[in-house]
Amino acid sequence: MKMVLFLAERFAWKTHSKTLASAPDREVDEEIAHALVAFVHAEPTDVDKPKLETKIVKQIKWLANKRDIKSIALHSFTHLSSSTAPAEFAGPLLDRLAQRLRTGGYDVRQTPFGYFCSWDISVYGESLAKVFKEF
Repeated sequence: MKMVLFLAERFAWKTHSKTLASAPDREVDEEIAHALVAFVHAEPTDVDKPKLETKIVKQIKWLANKRDIKSIALHSFTHLSSSTAPAEFAGPLLDRLAQRLRTGGYDVRQTPFGYFCSWDISVYGESLAKVFKEF
């Protein structure tokens, strides 16, 4: 599992093209302000990692709490490694992460799984606003 986390003043996304035939047809044009944006890359070895979800949620919450951020955007970003988990694992993983974060009191949005999106992101300037994490 690899993640790039951004503390963003603003993050906007819009569907560009469908990349997964099984994904439902959608057109999305959304944005979120004062948010933690998590670009998540699931790898095949993640399927067997115990407590992976807990580790991811803890990392996201830790960073979000550094700036008192209660809004989170999750994006499946399969460009952090040449090794990519099957969509049947990655999509549900993001859904479970979103649910766990919502249960913790966060407003969570997800970019549509199985789509390329265009983005407009404004990231805060401090070093902690850009974090790479590998599990």
